[in-house]
Amino acid sequence: MKLLVTGGAGYVGSVCATVLLERGHEVVVVDDLSTGNLDAVPAGAEFIEGDIAELADSVLGTAESSAGFDGVLHFAAQSLVGESVEKPEKYWQGNVVTTLRLLEAIRNSGTPRLVFSSTAATYGEPERSPITEADPTRPTNPYGATKLAIDHAITSYSVAHSLAATSLRYFNVAGAYKAAGENRVVETHLIPLVLQVALGQRDKISVFGTDWPTSDGTAIRDYIHVLDLAHAHLLALESSVPGRHRIYNLGSGAGFSVREVISACERVTGLPIAVEDAPRRAGDPAVLIASSELAIDELGWEPKHTDLDEIVADAWIYLQALGDRSHAARS
Repeated sequence: MKLLVTGGAGYVGSVCATVLLERGHEVVVVDDLSTGNLDAVPAGAEFIEGDIAELADSVLGTAESSAGFDGVLHFAAQSLVGESVEKPEKYWQGNVVTTLRLLEAIRNSGTPRLVFSSTAATYGEPERSPITEADPTRPTNPYGATKLAIDHAITSYSVAHSLAATSLRYFNVAGAYKAAGENRVVETHLIPLVLQVALGQRDKISVFGTDWPTSDGTAIRDYIHVLDLAHAHLLALESSVPGRHRIYNLGSGAGFSVREVISACERVTGLPIAVEDAPRRAGDPAVLIASSELAIDELGWEPKHTDLDEIVADAWIYLQALGDRSHAARS
């Protein structure tokens, strides 16, 4: 298939683009490089620099002069929860308005398939764990709200215009694959933050809350390896159904506490990690674990890289190889 990958210079997008190429697909990446990295775009992909909101029409074409794309994988987004609270306009514009323009370009060009990068933040503070797709969606920040709004828009486009669409709601993505991993200007994910301490790029890691109702008092999260995530995108593309918008959670189905993650990083690196206990952050739930049974049953997906030490080790290898090209190293 000929596939358009928006945000393909970012973390998840670049891994998915790599896997798509390995499977023999033709890949075109569009990314404005505002948060992505040019060296993350895999060799073999055509790269177009720019804002997908401005380029969607010209890249996808029209029904009369279609560029012949078989599908779009949409990763491009604003994705910092804290920033979304401070600057909601950036998120409604950058996520919702951008995606509406992309959806119009998809409709006008007759592109048949869409896989959308959604998030567990659409659920907000869950009433139970593990979380299923049937649980209430009550996002607690503009980031989650914009992703949920996009899910609603995709549903309506699918019904009205026979778009075959799938939204994948990620839990905590981690790990690395080949030359693609987490290398952000503003890092908020626990595993790379802890590994930055091991690399000497950060003095310590803060543990937000040590009195949660969990086995060791720290919050528990579900970590999914980025390669497993990429394989779910392939399955979503291959099994998409015209006129139907499917939504799936993607997680490992297991939870690890903050202290367990720190211990895994110490084991993998062989280095001590300086830790600072800090108060809970408002809005943080004690436990976030995904039920991925629907994706397993309907897509035939199976997370294969669920060992925490393996996830950490892949991230560690990537960050060491990154060296001075790391945003953390340059800051």
